[in-house]
Amino acid sequence: MDYLNNLNEKQRKAAKHTEGPLLILAGAGSGKTSTMTRRIAYMIREQGISPYQILAVTFTNKAAREMRDRVESLVGTGLNMWITTFHSACLRILRMNADRLGYTKDFTIYDPVDQKAGIKAENADDKIFTPNYVLGIISDAKEHGIDSREFAENADGYKEKITAKLYRDYEETLKKNNAMDFDDLIWRTVQLFEKDAEVLDYYREKFRYIMVDEYQDTNYMQYRIIRLLAEKHRNICVVGDDDQCIYQWRGADI
Repeated sequence: MDYLNNLNEKQRKAAKHTEGPLLILAGAGSGKTSTMTRRIAYMIREQGISPYQILAVTFTNKAAREMRDRVESLVGTGLNMWITTFHSACLRILRMNADRLGYTKDFTIYDPVDQKAGIKAENADDKIFTPNYVLGIISDAKEHGIDSREFAENADGYKEKITAKLYRDYEETLKKNNAMDFDDLIWRTVQLFEKDAEVLDYYREKFRYIMVDEYQDTNYMQYRIIRLLAEKHRNICVVGDDDQCIYQWRGADI
């Protein structure tokens, strides 16, 4: 266990805590990535936990690659382990199970250009209801689990009622084209887990050990995914620093 020697006492304690929930509050430059990667190595090398049963999630592809590289330097390459971002993890899950939500498994992912083309404000003031404005409202709604029907039911005033119609039309365009946007990757995964107990149980058994880096940046939908997956075995480790929460503008809610 020489790879734990360069950790301080609290870092070693965190790295060796593998059963049950664990919250690590760690500021910038405090060695949290080293602690997380050595915790994974400890789980695999000393506890005999299969890499297949570990899910490690972070927020950028660069951070995920760095974490994988560090883990592989400790335990070897060729790990059958998910070290990934939220969106990439959800995409993999949906590619295998989209048919259970009424999509085909080769569904399209709309990029920002596709999204703007999907907003048709034909009978509305296009100076007010710009694609960016409407898509911002829709994105916020999806991050809070509000579909177009619920949005319309709660719409109050001219702008909200027009936006509700545009939201509904946009969703119809996506479904007709067998497409999802970036927010859907998270939201549809939540819907999949809540709708299909068989799929949820499969991933609960697969991911018995869950780790989330930069936890202060999670939004409500991401939190729901982690909660749903971790409820059975409760082996959840989250790492973050509430003082570094800078993504409230995109839904982060510590």
